[in-house]
Amino acid sequence: MSSTLESDAVAATLNRLLAAEDEQDLAAEWAAAGVDLGGDFPADMSAAELAERTKDIIMSVSRQGGRLLYLLTRAVKARTVVEFGTSFGISTLYLASAVRDNGGGRVITTELQQDKARTAKENFAAAGLDDLIDLRAGDARETLRELPGPVDLVLLDGWLDLRLPILKLVEPRLRPGSLVVIDDVDLDIGRGVYEEFRSHIDDPANGYLSITLPVHQGVQLALKLN
Repeated sequence: MSSTLESDAVAATLNRLLAAEDEQDLAAEWAAAGVDLGGDFPADMSAAELAERTKDIIMSVSRQGGRLLYLLTRAVKARTVVEFGTSFGISTLYLASAVRDNGGGRVITTELQQDKARTAKENFAAAGLDDLIDLRAGDARETLRELPGPVDLVLLDGWLDLRLPILKLVEPRLRPGSLVVIDDVDLDIGRGVYEEFRSHIDDPANGYLSITLPVHQGVQLALKLN
């Protein structure tokens, strides 16, 4: 039996977006945005300003990471998925494909930059998955305050220093057995932004069991035990 992921519309949309991402000169794109990828991340730049400066950069999971998202979402039979960091919607399409193949549900995703949000909506429609996706434009600390429950899977793929606040926002909705997927955990931006996040995940009182996989720039999986 074929999956939605392999359907012509979804495959064509993903291939187009991933090919465009491959053609980017990321170092040059980030330099134009005022960020030296070989130096420290600009601590004094707000998320909103950084989002505007990088609005044309495609930032997504890798192909391998996308297929991992699909497999994990299918494995936990997720019907309600929350994503922090839509960008142009590549990871969202992998998640929504899995939700559809699980029998239906909803992917709630959020994007700070308005132009990216509009383009992502066009990509969702082109793939034929827009009926499964609730895209909320704005600051995730506000757009994700109201969520249905229970949440089966969370993808944290937005700005690195906002991931812990977003996780804490979603945590009350996580069911036992749900998954938290954190992308790019091996990405060093020079400010130790993951130290507090890792402390939270590794604290037994918070009820997680986690492992990091060597996929692209590192994918951490955290199972909510209780």
